[in-house]
Amino acid sequence: MTTALSNLAARVRNCRGVLVDSNVLLDIATNDLRWADWSTRALAECADCSALIINPIVYAEVSIGFGTIEALDAALPSASYEREALPWEAGFLAGKCFLAHRRRGGQRTTPLPDFYIGAHAAIERLALLTRDVARYRTYFPKLEILGPA
Repeated sequence: MTTALSNLAARVRNCRGVLVDSNVLLDIATNDLRWADWSTRALAECADCSALIINPIVYAEVSIGFGTIEALDAALPSASYEREALPWEAGFLAGKCFLAHRRRGGQRTTPLPDFYIGAHAAIERLALLTRDVARYRTYFPKLEILGPA
């Protein structure tokens, strides 16, 4: 298998698992021409060395592409993806990061859920598998971000 992520096992060793961002799951579900291959390889590599985790925000964002909850649950089986609730502390951190984003001149249209996903990973010591590396790196500099080079 071509390595999508360098030194993955070492990078996630101190993490409790890998929180999978919705963009990676949607790339695979929609067979995105640009990103499906990378996302598929990266997800498989993460599954080989760590628990895969989703939260209600990721679940909700991915659900838009499915007609029924049964179809969504078949695509995101609980045997493959641990489902975690969002910690209250992540809500506080997400709000503070969103405020910092706005104060830096960031658009209000930037979705607060992205900040919540990053905060959840940071609070719970999870690595984050995402294609949206720049934003997460800016607002969560200590977070282990697994993304394209």
